[in-house]
Amino acid sequence: MNAPTRPHTADATTVEEGLAIQEEQAKFDSEAATAVAMQNTLLTPRFYTTDFDELDAIDVSSLRETWDVLIDEMVSDPNKGHFRKNEDWDKVDWDGMDPELKKEFIDFLISSCTAEFSGCVLYKEMKRRGANKDITQLFQLMARDEARHAGFINDALREVGVAVNLGFLTQKKKYTYFRPKFIYYATYLSEKIGYARYITIFRHLEAHPEHRFHPIFKWFQEWCNDEFRHGEAFALLMKTDPKLTKGGNEYWIKFFLTAVYGTMYVRDHQRPAFHEALGVDTDWYGQEVFRKTSEISKQIFPFTLDIDHPRWMKNLKRLEKASRDIDAAKKAGGIGGFFGKTWGGMRAAAAFVSLYTIPAIRHEVPEDPRLEPSY
Repeated sequence: MNAPTRPHTADATTVEEGLAIQEEQAKFDSEAATAVAMQNTLLTPRFYTTDFDELDAIDVSSLRETWDVLIDEMVSDPNKGHFRKNEDWDKVDWDGMDPELKKEFIDFLISSCTAEFSGCVLYKEMKRRGANKDITQLFQLMARDEARHAGFINDALREVGVAVNLGFLTQKKKYTYFRPKFIYYATYLSEKIGYARYITIFRHLEAHPEHRFHPIFKWFQEWCNDEFRHGEAFALLMKTDPKLTKGGNEYWIKFFLTAVYGTMYVRDHQRPAFHEALGVDTDWYGQEVFRKTSEISKQIFPFTLDIDHPRWMKNLKRLEKASRDIDAAKKAGGIGGFFGKTWGGMRAAAAFVSLYTIPAIRHEVPEDPRLEPSY
């Protein structure tokens, strides 16, 4: 008699199903990975909360036709059952992997799992609290996708004996309050830069399969298409209120663009062995992702950052060096460590201001913001 098939997050049709499966698996999860996911720094993924009543009041009627097309696409669930190991999942020689690469790759997986799950928690809470059918349906669908992604990454982590206890994170991780418009800017960029990151790696490894050191990269195309759709949803949410992308809010848009790009650059440079194994130059990869994200963001933002400006790369490097010095000062401790952190913080702030004050490149925003993934 065949053993009963255990439920899998890839098949969950709601976020509640996906989280229940994760909860059942939590007994196998590791304290070490959960501790890493619990960290709260400028570079680690955060959990957010917001004014859910304001979100619930959104009226999408002015975008009804476009909105319904996107929702129908998400309801059709093109990736149901996809995010699970199958015959394409090659055996990974974890014991034979270079120790530094192994360390950085596990850190990458834990960080990615935490980021996916943070979106799941935020979207699920909006679905739970809201009464607006359009908005609650959207957030239910996005939470479903993010729960699958987090569950799939945890499957990969369990192969090496670690995994994140997602239920524990929900209860214990610190939540940061953001006003809804800041949630729009930050999450839109997070979803779109996630698409740009995953598709850039996927296309690179298509051309250079000898650098595919782990099978999870084979799933990146479908994964990033989920990210793309989520970004499309936030573009439409911003389109419901033209004030969100005009006037004084342009300063906030520029702040989030600079912060998201800068954070990605610094974080990626903390994983040199990971990018070397992929066969990509980290500076090239960063610029390629920024270029794709900037082109996509023209759908809703009235300007893009000038990533070819002479001050751009120079100050990203300054920001990254300051971040490394701050980490070293924290480890050193004592009075020297205190002054080291202070000096590093001042240099990081100066680099950020120099990046922020680079003149932006303006353009006309199209009437219809919808895009299709094309990279």
